[in-house]
Amino acid sequence: MDVIETVVVAFWAMLPAYVPNNAAVLFGGGRPIDGGRTWGDRRLLGDGKTWRGTVGGTATGLALALALNAVQPAATDVLAVPVPEFPIVAAVTLAAGAMAGDITASFIKRRSGRDRGAAFPGLDQLDFVVGALVPTAILAPGWFGETFTAPVLAVVLVLTPLLHVGTNVVAYYLGLKDEPW
Repeated sequence: MDVIETVVVAFWAMLPAYVPNNAAVLFGGGRPIDGGRTWGDRRLLGDGKTWRGTVGGTATGLALALALNAVQPAATDVLAVPVPEFPIVAAVTLAAGAMAGDITASFIKRRSGRDRGAAFPGLDQLDFVVGALVPTAILAPGWFGETFTAPVLAVVLVLTPLLHVGTNVVAYYLGLKDEPW
């Protein structure tokens, strides 16, 4: 696989994990997952992690994976790159895992004394990647191994922070986020 093919496969394979957190912002609001509970003097997660955002984000990522499956043969022809089809287990683990990774990062940020929206470089950009890839590797190991080769994983680790920062800046300027990170 050449460099362009590797980037295309990495982006395609991660789309069901890239989209849920952005969609959660659009679905957000409502009841916080932590119900306002605290640990010590800090909220467990904060008001930014809601049931509506989590369910909406996960459903959007899953729907995207299914839509990508529907266009996968045509996309492979048009792109001249064999992009993967998502087994249902991978579709679910990528989308739900991305949301779980983001929720876990919020918990870590609260424990480290950071307020909602405070930057935490590295964690902010890769939390959902780890959250998506770990359960996918465990529950869909064959597909994971075929899709996320070492070069594809390397591209994901480089591409994701760039995409994350870029999309957050756009969301900030559109008034969808309170901070550009």
